[in-house]
Amino acid sequence: MTDPAKVRRHAERVRELVASVVRSQIKDPRLGMITITDARITADLRDATVFYTVLGDAAAQAGTAAALDSAKGMLRSTVGKALGLRHSPTLTFVLDDVQDQVKHIDDLLAAARNADAEVQRLAAKAEYAGDAQPYRVEEAEEGDAEDGDADEARGGDRR
Repeated sequence: MTDPAKVRRHAERVRELVASVVRSQIKDPRLGMITITDARITADLRDATVFYTVLGDAAAQAGTAAALDSAKGMLRSTVGKALGLRHSPTLTFVLDDVQDQVKHIDDLLAAARNADAEVQRLAAKAEYAGDAQPYRVEEAEEGDAEDGDADEARGGDRR
């Protein structure tokens, strides 16, 4: 078994190496405005998944995916040499759709806010179905006071 801390260190190193190579050595014109967001590596250090985002539309994303796929061999050899492992990990590139998920969550939160505002608006105009105070508090207090006055009038002492 491999130490989880070692796996995390290697994953972070893979992310840094891929970002550095993409920035400085890949001269593919299809490569768009790319950001390497994360890298994950399996416990046996054989397979690495690199997550990236691309600024632009679907065409820019497709072009960047093709450029990364064509540069995969060079990236793998660079990562393998830098990590000093017996086997260079295979690299898989995955488009990280964080921005789409953020937009979806923002839309859900806005819908929830609107629903809460509607509930508050309806609650402000609401009225009680019956009496505002269904329990007769005043009558119960008056009844207790009358019983005490009657005892005092008879001269009785309740000790």
